[in-house]
Amino acid sequence: MTAPGLTIDAPPMTTIAGGRQRRLNRQRLTIAVLALSAMLMVGLTLTLGQSFTPPATVLRVLLGEDVAGAGFLVGTLRLPRAVLSLLAGMSFGLGGVVFQILLRNPLASPDIIGITSGASAAAVFAITVLSLDGPVVSLLAVAAGLGVALLIYALSVRNGVAGTRLILIGIGVSAMLNSVIAYILSTAPAWNLQEAMRWLTGSVNGAQLGDAYLLASAVIVFGGMLLSQRSNLEVMRLGDDMAAGLGVRVARTRIAVIFAAVGLIACATAVTGPIAFISFLSGPIAARIVGGGASLLVPSALIGALLALVGDYAGQFLLPSRYPVGVVTGALGAPYLLYLIMRINRSGRSL
Repeated sequence: MTAPGLTIDAPPMTTIAGGRQRRLNRQRLTIAVLALSAMLMVGLTLTLGQSFTPPATVLRVLLGEDVAGAGFLVGTLRLPRAVLSLLAGMSFGLGGVVFQILLRNPLASPDIIGITSGASAAAVFAITVLSLDGPVVSLLAVAAGLGVALLIYALSVRNGVAGTRLILIGIGVSAMLNSVIAYILSTAPAWNLQEAMRWLTGSVNGAQLGDAYLLASAVIVFGGMLLSQRSNLEVMRLGDDMAAGLGVRVARTRIAVIFAAVGLIACATAVTGPIAFISFLSGPIAARIVGGGASLLVPSALIGALLALVGDYAGQFLLPSRYPVGVVTGALGAPYLLYLIMRINRSGRSL
């Protein structure tokens, strides 16, 4: 009831529908621009390096034609590097933003809360102590990433999962694992140390198309699982109680989403090493570009791909010396981490 003469103006339905349509159009435009930018970056990687290869020649190689000189340069050197950068960036970006959405905190990135540290510790142990290489190292890294995620989740469960508690426990676990990595490296034989350090830096040097099969499968399977839970994830941004009231099975959705996101991150880490800060940067950048009320999953995956592609290209050709992609993204991510912490401290805002 309202008092006599008092009216409450509700926003017209046309205004609400128009706002939703504008947000949808902005999201579609953003995704299209990001996808086009990623494809252009792949094209640049394939055509321009220390030498220029005409796009027509690149296309002939991609179609399977045996072109003298270009077949090795494009098909063996450049193409695997571009494909691996694209897939790894998508995996890190998509997996990272899921944690940030789920825990409603932009600091809840897998490379901050210890998941990539678990995969890294297992890989370094396999390389330096067990003298393993290839797919065995990747499988151990994936298993360790999943195991560490399960441990962090189990330690943080107490009357539900609080985002701050999980982040703090993850930071502690990450610190312990980094100490283990430092100890292993300090006692490692010299002939294995270089390979372990290259892997820890995050690199697509020496990439082969065979390396992309595991990652492509992970993107299809785990990425598909996450996209199928997109609507539930968006509702869970409102809080667990609100999501449960709207019909979302919160516990089941959280477990499924964490499993898929960890699978993506662990597989990407197993193939390329922990490329620094892509998981951390992609979600906040996507949120600033897309705006409020829109899904961040696909934009974050595309931004992650762009960061990996641009970082690798810059590390190879735009800097005075050659650097792995992880060095470039780490140099970009560290200042942004400080900025984001100060911004959250001032405003208390989440992703």
